[in-house]
Amino acid sequence: MEDLSLRQTNVLRDAAREWGPMVILREMLRLRLAKFAFLIIAITVVAAAFSPLLARHDPYKMNPMNNLAAPSGEFWIGSDRLGRDQLSRLIYGARISLLIGVSSVAISVVAGVAIGTVAGYFGHWWDEVLMRLIDGVASIPGLLLALGLVAITGGAVLNVILAIAITATPAKARLIRAQVLSIKERDYVLAARSIGASNSRMIMGHILPNSFAPIIVAATLSLGAAIIAEASLSFLGVGVKPPTPTWGAMLRHAFETVELAPWLTFTPGAAIFLLVLAFNFAGDALRDVLDPKLRNTR
Repeated sequence: MEDLSLRQTNVLRDAAREWGPMVILREMLRLRLAKFAFLIIAITVVAAAFSPLLARHDPYKMNPMNNLAAPSGEFWIGSDRLGRDQLSRLIYGARISLLIGVSSVAISVVAGVAIGTVAGYFGHWWDEVLMRLIDGVASIPGLLLALGLVAITGGAVLNVILAIAITATPAKARLIRAQVLSIKERDYVLAARSIGASNSRMIMGHILPNSFAPIIVAATLSLGAAIIAEASLSFLGVGVKPPTPTWGAMLRHAFETVELAPWLTFTPGAAIFLLVLAFNFAGDALRDVLDPKLRNTR
């Protein structure tokens, strides 16, 4: 039994080495849509990281003399109703979108993995209590739950992150629970249990390493949903507090003056659309690479 467990572990370790991060990235870049996705994501990351250098104007500085200015040499994509440069606010807004999107997904993955692993591995009353709690959270529409949480706690960035993370946790918990229920009955796990492996060693050495592929794909795909959630909250007026530039708030203010300056609605909407589309394409490409059935049919 010990030899069987060792052989199974070595096979999985060799497979993980063969499909390391650089190999996965190289395989993903063979797909055209993945190249487009990485280009959009790279542009957004550069804009967020170097926004003080790229922004031509102070995104917070108001100038009533320039309110609703049309695109020009000074304001490339116009200015809003308070005379603030639209392009500078768009660049700074990339920071908020990426920060909230990545942070909320990371928190939801950690919480979902913890809940799903405990529920799936230990079962019995652990499974009943934790999954009924997850079912309760999932029964409330995600946007409505996030809206209520942010309205109660306030529009601080951390509160928005936690609200979106809470709404995204049930899907991650159910996914990892299903993986754990399947993996814990496989031969190499039963072999490790038969030689007296502890629960912590079983979970950390066998269960979790073989459950990460689907959760990574799900996390990549949910980045787009998190960005839409943040933009929706800001559009409804309960997201990050002004004057912090966010794409959702920019879109909301643009719709208030759409008859006078229709060009203001295009850039934040296009930014949200392209970034969400890029994360969806990246998630699909990652799934194609990590799933052996899909990989063999490409």
